[in-house]
Amino acid sequence: MTASTPITHYLTDEAATLALGGSLAPGLTAPLVIYLDGDLGAGKTTFTRGLLRGLGHQGAVKSPTYTLVESYPLERFTLHHFDLYRFGSPEEWDDAGLDELFDNRSICLIEWPQQAEGFVPPADLTAALKRSGDGRSLTLTAHTDIGRKSLEVWSNQLPAAAF
Repeated sequence: MTASTPITHYLTDEAATLALGGSLAPGLTAPLVIYLDGDLGAGKTTFTRGLLRGLGHQGAVKSPTYTLVESYPLERFTLHHFDLYRFGSPEEWDDAGLDELFDNRSICLIEWPQQAEGFVPPADLTAALKRSGDGRSLTLTAHTDIGRKSLEVWSNQLPAAAF
């Protein structure tokens, strides 16, 4: 299946990153795999925090850099936020038993998926963040039908100048 036409938004600051993450929430349904692409400090955890706020999560949202995964049980599904940056080899995915967290009631956000290439499930969506001027740009690309549906719901409910 081929990827959809990417959608890019310029985000002026952290508040815009949080807002865009939150705006995606209504269109997401489980099961779903989202790759978070971007350099260190690009805003991947900030984007995730916004998404979780949009889904109704009120507690802390921290980077899973040292824990590998942070899980958030929500009303409609569980969101798992993975950070594979510290993997020394792709086989660590199997060693950690992370496949067990992927089911029909889970949305999984994966930072540094290339660190487990060949083991990590394929993405339905990719959210690529990169620094751009004083802010950052976020490019969303759907890779599957469920990913395309998520982006369609999101783009149909956005105000014209949301970000």
